[in-house]
Amino acid sequence: MNAREEILARVRAHRPSAPVTVPRDYLPDVAGIDVVEVLVDRLVDYKAGVHRASAASLAEVLGALVASSATVVVPPGLPPEWFTGPVVRDSADAPVSVGTLDAAGVTVVTGCAVAIAATGTLILDAAPDQGRRVLSLVPDHHVCVVWTDQIAGGVPAALARLADPSRPLTLISGPSATSDIELNRVEGVHGPRRLDVVIATR
Repeated sequence: MNAREEILARVRAHRPSAPVTVPRDYLPDVAGIDVVEVLVDRLVDYKAGVHRASAASLAEVLGALVASSATVVVPPGLPPEWFTGPVVRDSADAPVSVGTLDAAGVTVVTGCAVAIAATGTLILDAAPDQGRRVLSLVPDHHVCVVWTDQIAGGVPAALARLADPSRPLTLISGPSATSDIELNRVEGVHGPRRLDVVIATR
């Protein structure tokens, strides 16, 4: 018996003979926190811009955020009443090209599926108001609208809210950034260098 076989034999000898029940009700949510304020705190720490809006003021807030943009791209399901100016609407019949999305001055505006307060993470699941993953990964500026009732306290609660977990998920925690071996932060390596989050109340 070689070393590998010996190790595997020891593992098998201590393996339970009956099926093990794994609990799935752990950490259903993070209790006792103001999910909106915790999310704002995390987003600011990640150097994202955070803006507040009501349903009535949402178009005005979005208009101010995209005012300096050369082109505003939106997914097919984003409500038209959110915008007062011209937008380029992505669609299956006329998808916006990667070259257009990568051009200077392009801003994309999306909704989100759910946000995680504890980690400051936005989850996009390719629903009609979020569109294809390329929309939020290529342009230099991403504006994401998060309704306060879409904010979950922790990761398990957020994942449980997903309408269809088999959809492609994009998890966003602040603008594009990475760090080298000395932990020097470098921004804009991949994905949007600017992330603005509009936290809206219905």
